[in-house]
Amino acid sequence: MSYSDYFNPEVETLSVEGLKALQLERLQKTVRHCMNSPFYQKKFQELGITPEDIKTLDDVQKLPFTSKEDLRENYPFGLACVPMKDCVRLHSSSGTTGNPTVVLHTQKDLEEWANAVARCLWMVGSRPEDVFQNSAGYGMFTAGLGFQYGAEKVGMLTVPAAAGNTIRQIKFIKDFGTSVLHAIPSYASRIYEVMKEEGVDPRKDTKLRVLCIGAEPHSEEQRQRIEQNLGVKAYNSYGISEMMGPGVAFECQEQNGLHIWEDYFIVEIIDPVTLKPVPDGELGELVLTIINREAMPLLRYRTRDLTRILPGECPCGRHHKRLARLQGRSDDMMILKGVNIFPIQIEKILLGFKELSTDYLITLETVDSNDIMTIEVEISQMFTDDYSRLKALEREITRQLKDEILITPRVKLVPKGSLVVSDEKKAVRVKDLRKLF
Repeated sequence: MSYSDYFNPEVETLSVEGLKALQLERLQKTVRHCMNSPFYQKKFQELGITPEDIKTLDDVQKLPFTSKEDLRENYPFGLACVPMKDCVRLHSSSGTTGNPTVVLHTQKDLEEWANAVARCLWMVGSRPEDVFQNSAGYGMFTAGLGFQYGAEKVGMLTVPAAAGNTIRQIKFIKDFGTSVLHAIPSYASRIYEVMKEEGVDPRKDTKLRVLCIGAEPHSEEQRQRIEQNLGVKAYNSYGISEMMGPGVAFECQEQNGLHIWEDYFIVEIIDPVTLKPVPDGELGELVLTIINREAMPLLRYRTRDLTRILPGECPCGRHHKRLARLQGRSDDMMILKGVNIFPIQIEKILLGFKELSTDYLITLETVDSNDIMTIEVEISQMFTDDYSRLKALEREITRQLKDEILITPRVKLVPKGSLVVSDEKKAVRVKDLRKLF
């Protein structure tokens, strides 16, 4: 590969040893900077450590964990490490279950964020001559502005279409010659469905070639279906607002794991129960320490996202660690009859059937003291009104699901459009009604 294949070749092609040296330098600087926060001052005192105790990268394990609960309990600005006059933007979660989580940014933080997203977009082949359309929500949601400034940094003409209004999204894609699109997986599938309804062939009637997807767990089967339907290459994106938003990790064109930018983050994978590190290649909870932020650096932030570090080198020439596709969240795990189940396991099976749409809903209920799982899934098109064929399909889906999740769910095939799909939010995949009892 040539230098033109990298947005920031000096950093993207750093050796493992070079990355570690840079990480240690930035970690030590970040830890000292965190002493400007009363929150971290107290945490360090409780643990009996000082910034001088961080002498190697392994010493990151001496540092305190930080959680979403910490941000909520210290709402709004309790973790700030700079005076408020130096902050130029904040983003926050919705706060529907209590105080929102607030993240502050200085101007330098925003510039670093834009550079990270630009690096990701360049890595998947975006170039200044492309037209970039963003279907993410703007405002407090980081994906809108995060991708916006990254795309502008690349030099692309940007279309800040925002979320929803699928007919308009498709008109913009056609009229403006959109070649790079950002959309969550469920909405990318929705765009294709509306294209079919409107008689639009994405391969013939648009210039789409690159799709950036993320923000909700999705299976490889769903990615492949999206690629086939829209005629694009779909690249997995990972971002988390507490770190900065999109741009934390991204697939390269090899599509064999998400490169996480180690000049920005120190990566740990831990057992979510024991909180001890797990070996590379083993599934666990992703813990991140951001090492290039001014306003609000976070130490050992527990993302609750489940993944693993992929072994080996990537042919793309980048030595930054690669994360496996996110398997869901530790707090999204469903426990049914003593079995641990993740929604993505169910999606993998459902999308193996060409007769099914990508829209499904898992409902957990307690009936006569027994926990019951019902899976409603839309048929991609009413290919038959033959009752026996539909029941045979239900039985086969049930059989494969039982083999995967070790329990027998109730499977209901429903007509296309029966399940509510939001144009503006992540798809709702699970309703746990057991919490009402």
